[in-house]
Amino acid sequence: MIDHSDYPLLIVEDNDEDFEVIQWALKKLSITTPIYRCDDGDDALDFLHHTGKYTQKETSPRPALILLDLNLTLMNGQEVLTRIKHDDALKMIPVIIWTTSADPRDIDICFKQGANSYILKPMTFEKLLEAVDLLNQYWFGVVKLPEITEM
Repeated sequence: MIDHSDYPLLIVEDNDEDFEVIQWALKKLSITTPIYRCDDGDDALDFLHHTGKYTQKETSPRPALILLDLNLTLMNGQEVLTRIKHDDALKMIPVIIWTTSADPRDIDICFKQGANSYILKPMTFEKLLEAVDLLNQYWFGVVKLPEITEM
């Protein structure tokens, strides 16, 4: 059993249903990772920089992992990824793209900008559970993540 208490997960997802489905899958798999949500790119950057409504570090901890949707309103996921990966204080945080886009151009751009993984959102509950379980096992079980430190 993986102890998730030290591994906050930031999910950047503007679609309420998609976010609820991810939460459902995590709960169904008994994954106890602390989950934080931002529903657009600007909100995510405020969370990561402790600005705007996220000035309290206790309620907006540095995530161990970011699950980032590409199709966000306002600032798209590629721009958020670029800003994270070009920021010395944030670039060590692994970013997993979680999207419906199978466009090879999106995949290429995301990896060129520093994405650590690119996962297509599964279309069935069974495939979703499988994907979330694999994500959990790999990122929180196999991979040695960098120490979480505030800048």
